[in-house]
Amino acid sequence: MSRSQSCPIQLRPVSPQEALAPPPLQPAVQNPSSHSWASLCGPPPWGLSCLLALQHFLVLASVLCASHLLLLRSVPPGILPYSPAHLLASSLFSCGVSTTLQTWMGSRLPLVQAPSLEFLAPALVLTNRKLPLAIQTPGNFSGMPHLCERPGCHSLELWNDSLREVSGAVVVSGLLQGTLGLLGAPGHLFRHCGPLVLAPSLVVAGLSAHREVALFCSSHWGLALLLISLMVVCSQHLGSCQLPPCPWRPASTSSMCTCMPAFRLFSVLVPVACVWVISALLGLGIIPLEMSAPSEALWFWLPHPGEWVWPLLTPRALAAGVSMALAASISSLGCYALCGRLLHLPSPPPHACSRGLGLEGLGSVLAGLLGSPMGTASSFPNVATVSLTQAGSQRVAHLVGLFCVGLGLSPKLTQLLTTIPLPVLGGVLGVTQAVVLATGFSSFHLADIDSGRNVFIVGFSIFMALLLPRWLREAPVLMSTGWSPVDVLLHSLLIEPIFLAGFLAFLLENTIPGTQLERGLGPGLPSSLAAQEVQMPQKSKQKAAQHYELPVPLQNLCPCIPQPLRCLCPLPEDPGNEERGPAEPGEMADLLPGFGEQCPRSSRELWSH
Repeated sequence: MSRSQSCPIQLRPVSPQEALAPPPLQPAVQNPSSHSWASLCGPPPWGLSCLLALQHFLVLASVLCASHLLLLRSVPPGILPYSPAHLLASSLFSCGVSTTLQTWMGSRLPLVQAPSLEFLAPALVLTNRKLPLAIQTPGNFSGMPHLCERPGCHSLELWNDSLREVSGAVVVSGLLQGTLGLLGAPGHLFRHCGPLVLAPSLVVAGLSAHREVALFCSSHWGLALLLISLMVVCSQHLGSCQLPPCPWRPASTSSMCTCMPAFRLFSVLVPVACVWVISALLGLGIIPLEMSAPSEALWFWLPHPGEWVWPLLTPRALAAGVSMALAASISSLGCYALCGRLLHLPSPPPHACSRGLGLEGLGSVLAGLLGSPMGTASSFPNVATVSLTQAGSQRVAHLVGLFCVGLGLSPKLTQLLTTIPLPVLGGVLGVTQAVVLATGFSSFHLADIDSGRNVFIVGFSIFMALLLPRWLREAPVLMSTGWSPVDVLLHSLLIEPIFLAGFLAFLLENTIPGTQLERGLGPGLPSSLAAQEVQMPQKSKQKAAQHYELPVPLQNLCPCIPQPLRCLCPLPEDPGNEERGPAEPGEMADLLPGFGEQCPRSSRELWSH
């Protein structure tokens, strides 16, 4: 009951309660009125959940095909020891396992796991540095390399070893993420990530994929613009249109849940289906040729490690794996904060962040052992889909995971994903990345953005995160230290925009002194968010306990867990920390001793609302 009663207070833009709060900052809650149906109706019924899961699966398929296509375009034809259909099937299987574990005992947020673009840049760096100059690809990712024909070149062996090294880097990345999660490092660092750290990371995460989106959309701008227009109209212009009562809804359901905003709920599924059908009717074969090569795919196939090749662990693979782990961890922490905010929940507590990243690492280890060159991480486009549809549910995420596992067992069915037109990939990624970008901008109000300190942190971290990758791409000579693993590590990290944005913002925010109010950490923020936090502290605790706690069978095992691993599940004595009051709004830096035990709690709660 507390859940349904709290939603009108948060979601109604005009109400007597809001008269007490300053109205200018009320739009801080992203599109509040659009949350009413999903918030008040609770978990969607099974029929609707299946349709929403199919919608999320289409977004996942877009990310999956886009990331693998960008990598396969740098590989000569005939090099892969397996067909593209088997490659997609193994990736889908690992994504399904990771998604199921994530929603069941990880962060417990409805997060879909997908191959992230953060794995792509180190993979390309690793392969390009291994190859002779005759077959390296100049410029961007769209060029095709040429096989070396000189005597003694051994290009095929070099390519095979490079792909094995990429899989080894994915395994190293997963092992490192899993180790950091078991040690509780992500949860500890997340305490020091205030609005000025998370907001620049989200902005850069939204901007970082613009080159890839333009590449896919340029294959047919007409279809891409049609898809984007349909998604905008369905999610925004027709978002308030209500359909008659749902036939699958039980009669005992509250009257406020009888109507369904179908256009908004299916603002991705309907446009993608329409454009896909139009493309087929017009005979526009705009499909990725690298992934649609004819092959004998099996109807049933059980993925298992070492079927084609075993991952190759080398110093270069270790360096690339470290960069993959750091970039994917920063990206996933941003996804956790973004998803919690969209669902009107307190930001994930440290134990949920540690469990989430630990299980993401397990998914990447599985993907690498299956021969996939891409690991798994929380998907920004799928989180943005939650914002577009305003319907996030653990049941939907569970169905997506089960659907991915089932489809990953059949490469023949997975081959259907290769028929997705390229404009569909670009349009879906374009709209979803724009939502992530806008959410990052809307988060700056939580801090004093007029402060000179904050202006410098935001501007410097965003600009440098976009400048350095472009700088290295345009450099006539690659950076060289004399030792290849160090070159791979530095080059991989310096071309990862989200890593640079998160690292620079974290470093500056926690070393430059500033007041709590200035940094967005104080209880006196001049916004209705602080008032809502004071009015409903107990309800926020109940939501956090409901969404972030381990399942009941696993909670009973918490007292038996060894002391070094207690960070993965909160003990009964942990909530006692809330008796401490807020710190004085003096000038301080977050990394100073003793500060991390006082401010992070209020910071996380303010950020979530």
